[in-house]
Amino acid sequence: MNKKSFLIVIGAIILIALIGVGIYVSAYNNLVSKDENVNSKFSQIDNQLQRRNDLIPNLVETVKGYTKHEEQVFKDLADARSKLANSTTVQDKANADAQITTALRGLNVIVENYPNLKANENYLKLQDELAGTENRIAVARKDYNDSVKDFNSYKRKFFVNMFFGGKYQDKQYFKAAEGAEKVPSVKF
Repeated sequence: MNKKSFLIVIGAIILIALIGVGIYVSAYNNLVSKDENVNSKFSQIDNQLQRRNDLIPNLVETVKGYTKHEEQVFKDLADARSKLANSTTVQDKANADAQITTALRGLNVIVENYPNLKANENYLKLQDELAGTENRIAVARKDYNDSVKDFNSYKRKFFVNMFFGGKYQDKQYFKAAEGAEKVPSVKF
């Protein structure tokens, strides 16, 4: 083998090694970006759940002014808010979210019994804020679950899984709590 052929072979080996390293680095950086995207989307769910959690006391106080004898619903809301504030995992937050949604439905049933409350300007503003927040929560959940799907599917691809499969765990989807699909019954 002459010197020129030897240099061509060495150059080809170096080029292949550089391409391999480039693919490796690119795959790793992409995985890190997707992981951060999932974390960011989860933070948005957290932000919107906190926003709702902050609106609820104002709504409750407005309703309490009209309804002195509906203490159980207020207790359920307070318990659900406390559970949300203390939850850390995706599933804990989903369960707390479902509990708050159920308690808010109970509050809405109470409001139906008080026509003056339904016409109260403060109450109407708070209801609008809460409805907007509920929509934001739904969008944040969808965005989070989309990013989890993207991360988990990328992580399972052959090359990424081969080199980084054990480094990152699959992310959990934000799922509704079991029984959340049932309509709550509110009795007086």
